[in-house]
Parts: sequence; structure tokens; C-alpha cells
Amino acid sequence: MKIIAGLGNPGAEYAKTRHNVGFMFVDALADALGLSASDWKDKFDAKVADARIGTEKVVLVKPQTYMNESGRAIGPLMNWYKLEPEDLIVAHDDMDIPAGTIRIRKKGSAGGHNGIKSVLAHVGDEHFARVRIGIGRPLPGWTVVNHVLAAFPEEDQPKIREAIDYLIPAVECIVTHDVDMAMNQFNPKKKKAKKAQTAEASEGAEGKAREEHHEQAE
Repeated sequence: MKIIAGLGNPGAEYAKTRHNVGFMFVDALADALGLSASDWKDKFDAKVADARIGTEKVVLVKPQTYMNESGRAIGPLMNWYKLEPEDLIVAHDDMDIPAGTIRIRKKGSAGGHNGIKSVLAHVGDEHFARVRIGIGRPLPGWTVVNHVLAAFPEEDQPKIREAIDYLIPAVECIVTHDVDMAMNQFNPKKKKAKKAQTAEASEGAEGKAREEHHEQAE
């Protein structure tokens, strides 16, 4: 059994803000799993819905404690279901990666994210999967609060929808296999190898040109 929690703030005024992309992801996953509004119940300061991914039971969770107290809802749910930290998957916004970019991690610190900081405090262990959805950095002159509590600009909205759609099978992979497989299959590939190949090709072309020049000179 797994808990899949999306982080965000309750209330219509926050529904479309950058900070609520975790809620957006869990809602999209619920739709993909065929859940309806009536499947959501109130439990331990959270909206929860039961579902299945493959043969595995999952509980979708949207804490109603506001972002900075997310752990106050997730911790008691973990205890109620007698789950280990490895049974928790948390989807949340991340300012350190561009809007619409995704990263999956299997553990780590809060990285300055107050919602994750609260989850760490209440779960007491860093070994839970993080599904990070990039929201980009604040505009010049904007505070972090201005940024995360603003709606996505029009140009970012398609990127966010694509990121959420892309992450649904990634989270299903975490549930049916493990987080390592999901990281290998779904995390963006690093471009170092490609750069090295490009550099080698460039060096090869320059070397060939030098050889041709010498031949012509001779």
C-alpha cells in the first residue's frame, strides 16, 4: 500500500496557483484512475480517496492544513495505515527547476520547501519519494510568496499540463515497481554525454579540415 500525497493550499482562491501544482497532479491522477468527486472523504485534516494501481492499493491525499503544515495531515495518516516512509510519494512544486520540468528523487532534505520540511518533521525520515514539478524562479522584483501564490502565466500552462500527464505513468511505475526504475525511465537525461559527443565531432571536423589544409599547402 502507498500514500500518494500532493501538497498545496485548500480553498478556491489557491486552486490555480503555482504552489498548488501538487494538488493538480493528484487530481489528474484521480481522474486517470477513474475516481469521482464522491470518492473523496475527510480524514486526519486531509481529503483522501482510495484507489488501485495494478494490484497495489493506494490512498490519494490532499492535506487541508495549508502548505507549511502539510506533515500535520500526512504523519497521522502514515501512522493510521501503519506505513513506512518508503510507502510515501509526495508531489510538490519546485522553484529550482524551470516551469514544466520534472524531477523524481527517492530521498533528500527539504531544499527550502516548507511543505516538505513539515512532512520530514512529522514522518521523521527522509526516505520517501519526491515528485517535483518545476515552477521556475520569481520574476525580478517579486518575492517568493508573490511567485508561489500567483497563477501560472498563460505561456507556462501547457508545460505544466504536459508535466502532469508525463508524471502519471511515472508515479504508477513507482507504485508497481520502485522509485529507482521510475527515476531511470522518467527523469530527464543529463546532457553531458551529448555535449561530449558534440565536442568530439567538432574536434574531428577541425582535425580533418587541418589535414585537408596541409594537403592543399603541400
